[in-house]
Amino acid sequence: MKRAWRPATALALAVACCGPIAIAQEPVAPPQSNATPQPGNVVRDPDFGVAARHFGLERRVEMYQWHAAGRGYARGWNEQPQDSAGFAPGHDNPPFPLRGRRWLARSVSVDGVPLSAQVIERLGQWRDFRPSFNALPGNLAATFQPEGDGLGSAENPLDPRVGDLRIRWRELVLPPLQERIVLRDGRWQLRADATPDAVADAGYPASVASEVVPQRRRALWWFVGGALAILLIALLAVRRRRSHR
Repeated sequence: MKRAWRPATALALAVACCGPIAIAQEPVAPPQSNATPQPGNVVRDPDFGVAARHFGLERRVEMYQWHAAGRGYARGWNEQPQDSAGFAPGHDNPPFPLRGRRWLARSVSVDGVPLSAQVIERLGQWRDFRPSFNALPGNLAATFQPEGDGLGSAENPLDPRVGDLRIRWRELVLPPLQERIVLRDGRWQLRADATPDAVADAGYPASVASEVVPQRRRALWWFVGGALAILLIALLAVRRRRSHR
C-alpha cells in the first residue's frame, strides 16, 4: 500500500493532461464511397415558385439604373439601389421593388447521419442554373419572361429601360465528401485538412475549419481523471494514518 499511490498519481496526471489529445487522435470512419448528401427539404423561392435541386437557393436581382459616371451619368445593371436624389432632372431611379434572397436546406444528411453545418459553409459552392418556371404565379408571368437562364422584365432585352429587372438563380452544391468528412459524436464533421474545390465565385463565406474534441467525450475524460484524483487522495490519507501509528 505504501507504493500504491505512486502509480495512481502518474495515471491521474496522464488522464487529466493527455485525455483530450488521445480523443482528438482517435480513428474515425469516412462515409461510404457511394454515399451522397441528401437535403432534409426542398429549398424553394416562394415568390417565383423556383425550386433548387440541391442544398440552397439564391435569387439575384439586378435593376437597370442611372449612376454617376465621371461628370455625367450612365445607365447599367446593378444589384444595389443607386441613390439618385442628387442627380440632375431626368436621371431619377425608381424604387428597387424586389431584392435578392438566399434560402438554405434546414438539414443535410449522409447515409442518414446529420452533416455539420460547417461542412456546408466551408465546401458549399454556388453555381448558376436554369430553373423551371412552371410554377410562376400569374401576376409575375405577366411582368417577366424568360431571358437567358433567368427572367427579365424588359420588353426588349437588348434595349432595357431604367427600372427594368433581371433575375438569376444559383443553387448550392457540394463536392464529393468521401475524403473531406469524418464521423464524430454522431455527426459528419469537417476534416482539418479538407479544402474546397477551386471554383469561380463560390459566393459563400468560408468559416475556419477546425478539429473539435466532442464535448461529451472530453467531459468523460475529466470525470475519469477526477475519480482517479479522489482515489489518490484516499490512498494518501491511508498512508498518513499508517505512518502515525
